[in-house]
Amino acid sequence: MDTTREAELTELLDRERIRDCIHRYCRGIDRRDEAALLSSYWPGAKERHGAYVGNAEGFIKVAMARMQVGERYIHFVSNSTFAFRGAAADVESYFLVLIREPDAHNVQQDVLLAGRYMDVFKKRQSEWRVAERTVLFDWFQPLGAPAGTEAERFGARLPIGSFYPDDPTSTLFAPHHG
Repeated sequence: MDTTREAELTELLDRERIRDCIHRYCRGIDRRDEAALLSSYWPGAKERHGAYVGNAEGFIKVAMARMQVGERYIHFVSNSTFAFRGAAADVESYFLVLIREPDAHNVQQDVLLAGRYMDVFKKRQSEWRVAERTVLFDWFQPLGAPAGTEAERFGARLPIGSFYPDDPTSTLFAPHHG
């Protein structure tokens, strides 16, 4: 195989490993899975996420505490742009988040949030993780309180997703916890 083709294949693999990391972060935040979240960042990674500015470990602690009162978090990521610099990559990824959290009166409210993750990924051996993240917010839309109970809204649509370790996928992706 020629060196150009080998470099192209390496970059394709690196893109997929970065996407896997971004998806692992989204799954971790949605399922309140601290181990999955921690595995998305290198130790000491920097995080700027709304009012939080500090290290990723601190952000995860803040996020886990805040999310204890919320009912639902669903992250979607799409368009990603990559700029590779050896064992580093600058990556912009668009996201949409549906959130159900309590308002000031402790009433669950739905919110649509959109923005972009501006990440610096670093590669160590063959593993890519976030070394620096800045979250840019592009859209915030309160959607109001959901009607009825979860059982009424979901009806016969079972099983209903939950948080780690109660979510049905927790056993499907168990290697991250062993």
